[in-house]
Amino acid sequence: MNKTKDTTTEFEILNAAKRIFQHKGMAGARMQEIADEAGINKAMLHYYYRSKQLLFEAVFKKAFSMIAPQLNDILNSDLSICEKIRDFSNNYISFVIKHPYLPNFIIQELNRSPEFIQKLLAEKHFPNIEKFRKQVDNKIAEGIIRPIKAEQLFINIMALNIFPFIGAPLLKGLTNVDDKTYKKLMIERKTEVADFIINSIKLT
Repeated sequence: MNKTKDTTTEFEILNAAKRIFQHKGMAGARMQEIADEAGINKAMLHYYYRSKQLLFEAVFKKAFSMIAPQLNDILNSDLSICEKIRDFSNNYISFVIKHPYLPNFIIQELNRSPEFIQKLLAEKHFPNIEKFRKQVDNKIAEGIIRPIKAEQLFINIMALNIFPFIGAPLLKGLTNVDDKTYKKLMIERKTEVADFIINSIKLT
């Protein structure tokens, strides 16, 4: 088997596994149906991934790595706090509009297996808020923003950006809007969320 075919086969396996895991989660997925979805036999699947757990971790890490480095780069950039909030909201929402399955997939599996977060923490581009924390503390000391824990500010940013996607079915029902209108609302949130958070912390 040549290298090109190896790469192509693994790509097909990961895509097939992603589709199955999205619909059935880790517990409900079966290796045989993943093999069928990828168009290979089960022995070939086991050649690439010896267990469902290893395959799931590969799919999960690939999904997480699609967004984590972008967010980490923003948090550790030299941008101002307000610019970071705007870039974070814009990048995250733009990304999830293109990959709407990701938030639910990641949160569902982290809740199922909280210990898995320890493996993610070892990843090179796992978001780190240390620089952001110091920046927030400095701006509070300078009288630029109101006193707030950096952790609370970061949670606010995450919550306001993530929940509209994981709670989409409920929110569509409560607001009585269709998919097209809801997507427009999400696009508007690229600036709405940032403006709301920035106005909540600014002193001047």
